[in-house]
Amino acid sequence: MLLLISPDSVEEALECAKAAEHLDIVDVKKPDEGSLGANFPWVIREIREVVPVGTPVSATVGDVPYKPGTVAQAALGAVVSGATYIKVGLYGCATPAQAVDVMSGVVRAVKDYRADALVVASGYADAHRIGCVNPLALPDIAARAGADAAMLDTAIKDGTRLFDHVSPDACEEFVRRAHDAGLLAALAGSVKAADLGALTRIGTDIVGVRGAVCDGGDRNAGRIRPELVAAFRAEMDRHAREHAATVAAAS
Repeated sequence: MLLLISPDSVEEALECAKAAEHLDIVDVKKPDEGSLGANFPWVIREIREVVPVGTPVSATVGDVPYKPGTVAQAALGAVVSGATYIKVGLYGCATPAQAVDVMSGVVRAVKDYRADALVVASGYADAHRIGCVNPLALPDIAARAGADAAMLDTAIKDGTRLFDHVSPDACEEFVRRAHDAGLLAALAGSVKAADLGALTRIGTDIVGVRGAVCDGGDRNAGRIRPELVAAFRAEMDRHAREHAATVAAAS
C-alpha cells in the first residue's frame, strides 16, 4: 500500500521532503478550495522542484463541474506543471455518462502530453450528500475512460470519514472492481491510523491522508509534520506485516 500525503504549499512540501523515506507520493492540493481543490500551476512546479526526484508528484484538478473541455485544459496544466498523477474529482457529474465524458477528455489531454502520467478518476464516499455519481460506479467510469486508477474521498469535510459513508465491505467491493478492471484503487477521506487494518485487509493500493499527519489532526489549521508522517507509515508497515502473517498462517 502506497502512502500519498497532500501538502498545500511549498513550505509543507519541504516538510514532506524531510520524511521522503516514509511516503510514496506527494499530492499537491488546495484544501480551502474543496476536498480535491486545485492549487496554482506555479505551486505544483515549485513543489516538484523541492521534492526528491524519485518521489512522484500528484496534483488535484479540483472538485470539477460537468464541463469536459474546461477540465481537460486544467488537467493538461497540471501535467505540464510537473505532476505525474492527475486526480479529477467528479463533483458535478450526476451520471456515469457525464463522468466518462469528463474523464475521457482528461485522459486524452494528459496522455497526449505525457504517456506515462497516471490519471485518477476520483469520486466521493458521501456522494449522496452532493448528488454526484455512486461511489461503486467509479471503477467502471475510470476503465471506460482509459484512466489508470479509481479513487474515493469525502466531499464534505465535516469530521465524518470514509467508513462513515461507505462500509469496509463496500470499499472492498470498490477495490475488487478496480482490480478486475486493471486499475489501481485509492482510498482517502479523513483516514486515520485506526482505519489502516481494514484498508490493508481489503487490498487498497494507495491511501491518501492529510489531516492524520497534521498538527492536531486538523487538515486546515494544522501543518504537516515529518514525525507524524513517519509514525503513520510505521503503523502502515505494522498492519502490512500482521496481514501477511495472517495470510501465511491460513495458507
